[in-house]
Amino acid sequence: MGIFNALFGKSTNNVAEYIEKGAVILDVRKKSEYNGGHIENAIHIPVQELANRINEIKKLNKPVIAHCASGMRSANAANILKSNGIDAINGGGLSSLQRKLG
Repeated sequence: MGIFNALFGKSTNNVAEYIEKGAVILDVRKKSEYNGGHIENAIHIPVQELANRINEIKKLNKPVIAHCASGMRSANAANILKSNGIDAINGGGLSSLQRKLG
């Protein structure tokens, strides 16, 4: 389980803690996936564009909960954000994160 958490950062408590800290939700799925349904007020930046748009996230000056469809792309996104000095976690897949958010 430890390696799973290290790779995917899956934790309900982390999501709740980050929401309390005023975190923004970052949807890193493709545009077509986002258009098919997304979390209200989520920021949409596909993971392929994230490195080039990192300053947009930095300007928010808030922690970030990244999510995608399954948790794989958002794990990558969280790592990109962290390597750029942004406080970020992997929120996992869309349906899982929606459950955690209530």
